[in-house]
Amino acid sequence: MVAIFIWFGIQKFTPYAAEAIAPLISHSPFMSWLGMFGVRGEARVVGTIELTTAAALIIGSFIPVVSALGAAMASGTFLLTTSFVFSTPDITIISPTGFPIISTLLEQFLLKDVALLAACLTLLIASLSWRSEV
Repeated sequence: MVAIFIWFGIQKFTPYAAEAIAPLISHSPFMSWLGMFGVRGEARVVGTIELTTAAALIIGSFIPVVSALGAAMASGTFLLTTSFVFSTPDITIISPTGFPIISTLLEQFLLKDVALLAACLTLLIASLSWRSEV
């Protein structure tokens, strides 16, 4: 998880990544307010949050309460990114039977966040259960 958050967090400071996430953020009911910072600014905010999450996960290796915080932040991140599948227009096609079809590379990329969300929720539960044993 730490490597993912460092890698993606650093990328948010590049013009390429800022432009790539701009449509996702602008259509998100949860994140569109970041548009007030401009395309580069909103990407920097997201990148800073991702790098802070990585730091919390690293520190959490030594301090259990910070582990729970980092896992909660990571879970929140993947909840938000998974929501892009539903809020971003034209990335999902609905079949004649009404079942969604994974139709674009962007949607395929976002779908991995479901598995990452599960991993982060598992870490969060483990962090909280360790705390309850103390």
